[in-house]
Amino acid sequence: MPRKDPINIIRNIGIMAHIDAGKTTTTERILFFSGKIHRMGEVHNGATVMDWMAQEKERGITITSAATTIYWNKYRINIIDTPGHVDFTAEVERSLRVLDGAIALFCAVGGVEPQSETVWHQADKYNIPRIAFINKMDRVGADFHGTVAAIGKKLTRLPVPIQIPFGEGELFKGLIDLITMKAIVYNATSLGALWGVSDIPDDLVPEAAEYRETMFDAIASYDDELMEAVLDDKNVDPDLIHRAIRKATLAGDIVPVLLGSAFRNKGVQHLLNAVVSYLPNPAEVGEVKGIDPRKDQPATRKPSDEEPFSALCFKVVSDPHVGKLNYLRVYSGKVEAGQAVYNPTTGKRERLNKILQMFANKREEIKEAFSGDIIAAVGLKMTRTGDTLCNEGHPIILEKMDFPKPVISVAIEPRTKADQEKISDALNRLAEEDPTFEVSTNHETGQTIISGMGELHLDILTDRLMREFKVLANIGQPQVAYKETIRQKSRGVGKFVRQTGGHGQYGHVEIDIEPAEAGVGFSFECLVGQDRIPKEYINPLSQGIQEAMKTGVVMGYPLTDIKVTVVEGSHHDVDSSELAFKVAGSMALQDAVKKGDPIIIEPMMSLEVIVPDVYLGDVIGNLNSRRAHIKGIEPKLKAQTLRATVPLAEMFGYATDLRSLSQGRAVFAMQFSHYEEAPDKMQDQALPNSKFTLR
Repeated sequence: MPRKDPINIIRNIGIMAHIDAGKTTTTERILFFSGKIHRMGEVHNGATVMDWMAQEKERGITITSAATTIYWNKYRINIIDTPGHVDFTAEVERSLRVLDGAIALFCAVGGVEPQSETVWHQADKYNIPRIAFINKMDRVGADFHGTVAAIGKKLTRLPVPIQIPFGEGELFKGLIDLITMKAIVYNATSLGALWGVSDIPDDLVPEAAEYRETMFDAIASYDDELMEAVLDDKNVDPDLIHRAIRKATLAGDIVPVLLGSAFRNKGVQHLLNAVVSYLPNPAEVGEVKGIDPRKDQPATRKPSDEEPFSALCFKVVSDPHVGKLNYLRVYSGKVEAGQAVYNPTTGKRERLNKILQMFANKREEIKEAFSGDIIAAVGLKMTRTGDTLCNEGHPIILEKMDFPKPVISVAIEPRTKADQEKISDALNRLAEEDPTFEVSTNHETGQTIISGMGELHLDILTDRLMREFKVLANIGQPQVAYKETIRQKSRGVGKFVRQTGGHGQYGHVEIDIEPAEAGVGFSFECLVGQDRIPKEYINPLSQGIQEAMKTGVVMGYPLTDIKVTVVEGSHHDVDSSELAFKVAGSMALQDAVKKGDPIIIEPMMSLEVIVPDVYLGDVIGNLNSRRAHIKGIEPKLKAQTLRATVPLAEMFGYATDLRSLSQGRAVFAMQFSHYEEAPDKMQDQALPNSKFTLR
């Protein structure tokens, strides 16, 4: 069966921004103007299509990345609307991994906000071409020029406006198109569906000419014909300008900047035109890199239907109607419903029982998927986020996604025996969906501990546990994910000898440990020859050390950022075993850590507070009482932007305090930064290991 849409008319894009910049509203308008929906929902009414979860409707925020497909001017656009709250940064990460282009949305009043920077740098990691859309131009305090300047100052690519505003704030009427040098004024009675094109008003001509000159300076070198026309001062063909902007955008050198007000339906159609004009199709992104697991050699797949099938699972969802849904990006080849595929990560065969094209939480069944498609699959039992699916005869493991580790935990306890039976299955299904959600057991107390990226993250997950899985549970107070590490190099010995009549057990190892760079976690090197420790015992030895790192010696927190080097050891021809070396490795690590000046380290958060001038002193005083390090203060309109790093342990209840201090006028954003040595007072306290208490 031939493919429905040629690969060159497909665009796989995401919409990314800080919370409250208008991502979901913009997506809703895109769906309306493309004919996908016939009535626009509003976030504040809980009536949007893309925010379909009960928690999203209630809170007015996006929690999960929703996928949908639209058609615009014969182009097929697969859109993923990503969350803006930092607690759901993994949702953004896995969406960006499979996208070819992105719309970076900025609030004309807020400018470049903290999460805008975070998602921008995530997009840089995957080298994603993007266009910028400055939204909310109708709001009081809108500052187009200031926002463009902030993008240029704080972010990594050159912003090049291809439109400038015709009025700002309450006087916002439309935009000036720098490519055609015409004014576009929207018809208010047509909900933005109609607009008039006229000459630029005289008072805006000098500004438009200056911005057009700046645009040419940025793009002319990408097209010889355009360069020639600009130098000869001819009337420049708009097609030449579009061509040069596309080349510069795909090269990652510029970001075309557009503007509008999604809520007022202004600028959205021009944004869609820019998506199909300037963002790449899957063929232009080029081949995808991976590893051939048979040879452990680099391998690639071209974005072609003729190549062997390969796809990446970037999201897993528990669906009440069809069970487990796996979202896949098909990078090469094609696949049919009912076909068997191979998962080289697990070494298992799986079957795609059904292939679905998604529209938020609705779906349409299709028979076949091709390279460049984003689909959902039913029937994959063992495939998890980050796994590759491929043709068994041509295996490839595509580059995995890295997710941040949880920094906050709570204890959870089922209320009844019936809940006890359901809770384990429910938690495992939630952990399958979300790579930043972890479930563990405190062996000292027997309690179940759930860990996530922040208070809101855990709040949403426990809410889902009760609503979707009908599990009633008591939730403990949030606890910080402390860790332990060492300050100095030390040596440890582990000798495990057991004689039990027949074969005994013998394992002996000596290791040096030293502090590793922050964020490394664990590194392992063996300098001992096979005559001392045979090759088959090295892996179990490493596993034993890693298992021992789960429990530190100060207060039982996990150990991290330690480099382990095996420097000596011995074995017995008869009595040595994998188990013996695993135990010896564990003993050696415990011995070495005790001598390595072990310390507790705590998670530090990057904090940004936007606060009116009058409340600045009170906010700083409050932060100082929370052990914050103030990094800097910058003026922003009639407010101040304060940046600081602060221990997560001190930030519980901060939202309430900040509202009280500023009469509700200050806002803040916070995200994990790094681990740092905890204060001496905490190091000296011999707190019990059973830290989790239920309220």
